[in-house]
Amino acid sequence: MNSFLSKTILLIITALMAANIDANAMTWEPDDGLSDDTIYTSQPRRPSKYDQRIHRYRKHWQALIPTQSVIQFAGNMGLVSIGTGWDYGKRRQWETQVLLGFIPKCKSARAKLCLTVKENYIPWSRQIGPDFFFEPLETGIYFNTVFGKEFWSSQPSRYPKGYYKFATKIRPNIFVGQRMTKRLKGENWFGARAVTGFYEISTNDLYVFEKIHNSSIRLSDIICLSVGFKMQLL
Repeated sequence: MNSFLSKTILLIITALMAANIDANAMTWEPDDGLSDDTIYTSQPRRPSKYDQRIHRYRKHWQALIPTQSVIQFAGNMGLVSIGTGWDYGKRRQWETQVLLGFIPKCKSARAKLCLTVKENYIPWSRQIGPDFFFEPLETGIYFNTVFGKEFWSSQPSRYPKGYYKFATKIRPNIFVGQRMTKRLKGENWFGARAVTGFYEISTNDLYVFEKIHNSSIRLSDIICLSVGFKMQLL
């Protein structure tokens, strides 16, 4: 009897051990899509050509979003000009601005509008306070055109050949100036990042030509002073 009981107990223990081995072998594990010989890596999947093309497409469109708003007074671009612009470069040292100006009637027959395309270069900036920056040099060039039939790019036939040395439609100007910038926290000024005040001293090709050929013209007669403000939006 004891021999039979001992054999029965041994048989049960053997069966339980075999069942436990089978259960461990059949335990479910999530399928991660990797075979036994797959080497796992944490590096992200390389973007497809389609993804890269979409990224470039969006990046180019985002570059067209203006990053600043500008208002400028005088400077051979109207009594007042307002416009928008973009800044770029490693230090955002380059700026391109487009401004629409207003020229009052004054001595002419009517008031006029003018358009200015401006390129600025700011080589360096100095921090002079917790939120203040001084830009000791700003320089660049801009082209201005006045809307109206009385302004032309090719000399009209009613004038003798060579009567005018320069076209009246477009005036190239060069300038130098300085700027002061205050960094903002974003609560005011419509969420702008910074506001800048500046002044510029400019002249154009026609003024310089007249000065060279007429020594009686004073330097102050060919120099224009303008002031303005810029809001840095992005």
